[in-house]
Amino acid sequence: MVLYSESYWKDVAEVVGVIPNKSDLFNRSILITGATGMICSAVVDLLHWMNCHLDGNIHIILAGRNEERTRKRFPFMDGNTHMSFLPYDATSSEKINIKADYIIHGASNADPASFTKQPVETMLANIVGLNALLLSAVENKSKRVLLISSSEVYGRKEERRPFEENDYGFVDILNPRASYPSSKRAAETLCAAYKEEHGLDFVVTRPGHIYGPSITKTDSRASAQFTRNAKAGKDIIMKSAGTQLRSYCYTLDCASAILTALINGNSGEAYNISSRELVCSIRDIAEALAKAGNVNVVFENASETEKKGFNLMDNSSLNGAKLESLGWKPLYGISEGSEKTLQVYI
Repeated sequence: MVLYSESYWKDVAEVVGVIPNKSDLFNRSILITGATGMICSAVVDLLHWMNCHLDGNIHIILAGRNEERTRKRFPFMDGNTHMSFLPYDATSSEKINIKADYIIHGASNADPASFTKQPVETMLANIVGLNALLLSAVENKSKRVLLISSSEVYGRKEERRPFEENDYGFVDILNPRASYPSSKRAAETLCAAYKEEHGLDFVVTRPGHIYGPSITKTDSRASAQFTRNAKAGKDIIMKSAGTQLRSYCYTLDCASAILTALINGNSGEAYNISSRELVCSIRDIAEALAKAGNVNVVFENASETEKKGFNLMDNSSLNGAKLESLGWKPLYGISEGSEKTLQVYI
């Protein structure tokens, strides 16, 4: 969880400053699912700052299962006329009838432990819950839907070259761990089907591996575990050699990328979220967080249960040039991002 300190809001201000055409969001309503999650909570912070400092007049609708948890996550929500809560279960097909100019769908199991224990729910959230949103978007004439997808849609390939948006490799669809990439692929196609059949305006973002202070307590991803250990002054434990190639991005940079694509992206297209300077190995991010926390990196063998949750891709690095062409640029490198993570993570 984030410590809403003066330094954090200063970083938010800097990130908001690089979003092209952000005034297009002013006086609009934005429905966000998965708002308390790692990525979308940072998006909420950016929108809230725009309301407070740029007179954005953006109505932020936070959709989720637990209003109490949502209000606890965003202490500035109480008494805030620009924020409201909408009951929403991403695994339910129940119709949603609410008008919103923009919809950002970020509700999904997003950590390896969930993929292993709840492959069914993982698939439902990415397909059934999305369908309910798309129906609402069509009926209420929303301006645009943004789907937060994943780098895992690309599957496996032998090359170490970063994936471009039209590169697709192999996914073993009979492996339960594929519940995540397979349902993300299906979700993207479902959006395309709605565009073809109903004229839906949508864009897709494909984040790589996101790190930062907005990790949740239940997040079992490697970078989240590294962060918790470093913050607690404990050695970072790696369960592999850490040679897998990844695209990492600091949470606030990821949030600015999502809003950039929402405003400026071409309808029906996908955009990788990746910083050129943060295409690196798992070991690199572990060592950066260890240095920031003044701890060591140690290696242990993974259990069979842990291995089941491992990413199926040895290379999930992304080419972010297409998003950069919209005017997006990340502000934080691996060292600075690691230091800021530990400064404001509580």
